[in-house]
Amino acid sequence: MARKHSKHDPYDHLPQEDEAPAPPTLCWLCGRPTGKTIVWHHPVPKSRGGRDVVPMHSICQQTLTANFTNSELQRHGTDVTGLLNHPNVRKFVDWVANKDPDFTATVAKKQR
Repeated sequence: MARKHSKHDPYDHLPQEDEAPAPPTLCWLCGRPTGKTIVWHHPVPKSRGGRDVVPMHSICQQTLTANFTNSELQRHGTDVTGLLNHPNVRKFVDWVANKDPDFTATVAKKQR
C-alpha cells in the first residue's frame, strides 16, 4: 500500500487540494475576522489572576485599555456584553464594523 505523503516530498509544505482552508479567527470584542496580526488578550488581566486569552485586533485591545482599568476588566471577566454596554466601546465597535481586518488607527488616551 502506498503512502499518502512521501517522507521526502519537496512539495509537502504546500496545501493539498483536499485540505480546506482554516476558518478565520474572529475578534473577541468586535466579532470581525482577524487579519495578519492577532493579539492574544487576557480578558481578566494577568496581574489580577487571569489565565485565559482571546484573539483580538490590536486596535480593539487598545480601545479596551483606554477605557477600562484592570479592576474594571477583572469585574467584567469574559463577559463581552458588559464591555459593549460602555458608550465609548459601543461607539468604537459600530465605527470599526465595516473596516478592513488589518485596519489600524490611533486610539485616544485614557480619560480619567
